[in-house]
Amino acid sequence: MDLSFSFIVPVYNRPDEIAELLESLTHQTYSDDFEVLIVEDGSTLSSEEVIGRYMDKLSISYYKKPNSGPGDSRNYGMARAKGNYFLIVDSDCMIPPQYLEAVHMALKKDFVHCFGGPDAAHESFGLLQKAINYAMTSVLTTGGIRGNKKALDKFQPRSFNMGISKIAFETVGGFGKIHPGEDPDFTFRVWNKGFDTRLIPEAFVYHKRRIDWNKFFVQVKKFGSVRPILNQWHPKTSKMTYWFPTFFCLGFLASLLLFAMGIRLPIYLYVVYFLLIFIDSLLKNRNLAVALLSLVAVSIQFMGYGYGFLKSSIFLNFSKKEPEILFPHLFFK
Repeated sequence: MDLSFSFIVPVYNRPDEIAELLESLTHQTYSDDFEVLIVEDGSTLSSEEVIGRYMDKLSISYYKKPNSGPGDSRNYGMARAKGNYFLIVDSDCMIPPQYLEAVHMALKKDFVHCFGGPDAAHESFGLLQKAINYAMTSVLTTGGIRGNKKALDKFQPRSFNMGISKIAFETVGGFGKIHPGEDPDFTFRVWNKGFDTRLIPEAFVYHKRRIDWNKFFVQVKKFGSVRPILNQWHPKTSKMTYWFPTFFCLGFLASLLLFAMGIRLPIYLYVVYFLLIFIDSLLKNRNLAVALLSLVAVSIQFMGYGYGFLKSSIFLNFSKKEPEILFPHLFFK
């Protein structure tokens, strides 16, 4: 296949971030042409002025539409793209210069209809951003499912950095209305249609993520809330490991109770785990403050995800209502 690439970028009230993304795309080492489709998803803070500054530097198509969520906005962009391979990135990402060249080389060597790439913390990121990035990408926390070479399970591309062929997009039918969770739902349907997925380690992006603890907690709680819904929709993908954050938090509470009763071993095991987190983050980030903040990030991650997962599981198992009725805040209409 002669590859022609189209970047698909939904944006919602983030003109400053889209400026950083577009600036990074102007530095691609890839020699052939590529296009960028920006889909303004009902924003009240328009990106039009920012995008106008890059019209003569990049081949940009800019669309405005009513707010319908990132999944539907990606579908909107892919339906209008001229390329035959779509590169989906979030507006809060910066793309390294070698990204597109790495994607092209990997697909030419071993073509796959859907791939994902890792995310990394840019040197310009703040301490909190680097700590959150560690919590979201470490094998010790998420099992490496978000782009680590040592992932413990079959790789699931994520929509902040995903590639999908036009053929696969048209066969699968695009993203659904759930959010978050639209990317694993999409990946599962890609698998069901017989397409493979693969990690391209060299195709990483710098993903800024949430920049305060409260936003991070809300985000991971939503991640936990959608997982039981995805398990219900795709029962073959359900795994006991998704219960780990919930059991971890409940176990910690139980270990505190046991410690008060003079039984110390359980709490010591938690101390060892967090010590491993600290050492691993320190080795990866080379920064004591980031390593300490990583302990906070991992704790918030487990509490938010674990609570969301437990609550959603209870509601789904003890109610006959559809997920869209039980959790309307997780679906776009």
